[in-house]
Amino acid sequence: MNNTTNDRLKIYFAGDLFDAKDLGGNFLLAQAIETASRGNYQVILPQNGESEVTNRTSQSIRDADFEMLCNCDIILANFDGTDLDSGTVVEFCFAKMLDMPAVLLRTDFRDSGDKTLPDGEPWNLMCSHYPRTEMLYINAMMKYHECKKNCEFSMETITEFYSSIANEVVAALNKVVSQKSWLKESELRHQYQTAIKSMGGTMGKLLNDEQLSKITARKIHLNLYSK
Repeated sequence: MNNTTNDRLKIYFAGDLFDAKDLGGNFLLAQAIETASRGNYQVILPQNGESEVTNRTSQSIRDADFEMLCNCDIILANFDGTDLDSGTVVEFCFAKMLDMPAVLLRTDFRDSGDKTLPDGEPWNLMCSHYPRTEMLYINAMMKYHECKKNCEFSMETITEFYSSIANEVVAALNKVVSQKSWLKESELRHQYQTAIKSMGGTMGKLLNDEQLSKITARKIHLNLYSK
């Protein structure tokens, strides 16, 4: 794939964005992913898009996030925590409704959820077993100490830490993008229309027929869906 601006796959980075650690960590990992992908991926951070919402209500912020999601090609969902962030789960479910390639990233080393089952994951089983979805587990504590051994505690440690995670994320993204979709190009527009109706709110205005045509044409151009 050419590394032109129009051909870069856009990643919607879903996850917590409620405190300094979330905001800073999301930013650093997003930058590291773009660098590691050598221009193949562009990471879209909801925390940036939400800051541009002028009439700030719960609905306007929600709809802005959905608009960003629909304009992206892949979802990278942060599945950290003893219980998953509910907003991230909703975004992941709509991404699956649109058959978007998905990577579920967990850097939290704690076990929880339905991990006790033979095929269980460290989250509720209703968030597992979806098509075109890769799960990536990274023990952040172990990764941090590995990086700290290589250099003194400094920004160099943090840079290496996020670069190391980003390399694994990019590998997972490359893998999931190559998987065949169940949604066909001829069905894409109708599926988006159905999702937009399900979202409700102002989504019909934000993603009108003209916008929807641009979105679906772009995804077809990128060969993300079956013929």
